[in-house]
Amino acid sequence: MFAKRHSALAATAGTAPRRRPTAGLSRVLAFLRRPVVAVGAALTLLIGAAGLFILVLGDPTAGSPSARASLTRPDAPAAEPPTGMEAFTLDTLGLYQDLTAPGFELDDEGGPIAGEALITLPDGASAGGGSSITAPRRPPADPLPAAPITGLSQPGPNGPLPVINADGRTPAQAYARPFRPNGRPRVALVVGGLGLNAVTTRAAIERLPAEVTLSFVPYAEGLQGWIDLARAHGHEVLIEIPMEPTGYPDNDPGPYTLLANAGPDDIRQRLDWLLGRATGYFGVTNYLGDRFVASDGAMSAFLGVMRSRGLAFVDDGSASRRPGAYARGSADRIIDEVQSPAAIVAQLNALEAAARENGDALGAGFSYPVTVEAAARWADGLSDRGLQLAPASAMTRRSGR
Repeated sequence: MFAKRHSALAATAGTAPRRRPTAGLSRVLAFLRRPVVAVGAALTLLIGAAGLFILVLGDPTAGSPSARASLTRPDAPAAEPPTGMEAFTLDTLGLYQDLTAPGFELDDEGGPIAGEALITLPDGASAGGGSSITAPRRPPADPLPAAPITGLSQPGPNGPLPVINADGRTPAQAYARPFRPNGRPRVALVVGGLGLNAVTTRAAIERLPAEVTLSFVPYAEGLQGWIDLARAHGHEVLIEIPMEPTGYPDNDPGPYTLLANAGPDDIRQRLDWLLGRATGYFGVTNYLGDRFVASDGAMSAFLGVMRSRGLAFVDDGSASRRPGAYARGSADRIIDEVQSPAAIVAQLNALEAAARENGDALGAGFSYPVTVEAAARWADGLSDRGLQLAPASAMTRRSGR
């Protein structure tokens, strides 16, 4: 063993001695020999060289056109809570789809809300169509007394029911808007379907003249609050009574619909629920009901309740040959069967012509945005055209008078 060690030393005698790498350097060299590390080091070197090149020579694309954009994701519109529209079966018609779109709201200064096509009214004013309501807000004028008025209601199974006061005053008289004719032809307008959509309801209350009568759906949430607000702005109020139409129950006006084959007790019970929803209305109007109106027995029972409670019945023209109730009135025409500004204004012009010919005329419409817009603009010019705007109650007549 010693001999082998001696021969190895002799074999290496006279050669230059080799330096042995230290342990730390050996580990570094071994690490750098790995392929992944080598590639990473090469990329780092390349990026560093490019950076040095740009630093020394400048950005080679500095003279090229450039643009910068900031992208943001819009917030999703909040879902509207369900309303009485579902119960009233009008939601399937999509009547309010434009109103629930993002950005549709009433501004605080009564200015324009959205741009739409305009039409020219007889007095030179313009009215927009579609979903915008640009007619200015009107400050509350001649507010009506707050409801209930003492002695005109009594407790009912579902809420206060209208009654004739001991002194003979009736809800039809006490809750109507006072009216003094000036000798000119009179024209009146009822705008209905209110209470289901807060935007159109508030717009009708605040932007239509106080002489325009407003009609509310009994299924509306917060119905009494809406009626109180309407009366505070001077509007007299009607309640809509759902009546059986052709095609019922597929064509269903909603709960507590008055049925053509119902007896007097059933009609009275359903009316107790409908009339007990609120107070402060001078009468009622029909919602649908062509089949109900054709039933002698059902109509007699209904009108008997109206008469006993001192309420007016103002129909949409479908029951014009049915006398009864405490006071009666019928619309001469529906102004918005076609929901376009031009068609509505044509009907309003025809209403004016009927008033000039007959001394008075009553129109009825639904609270479409285009109806509210056109009616608000049209009403402003009535006096200049020689007519007087009157509440619907002024068009009603007592039986035998």
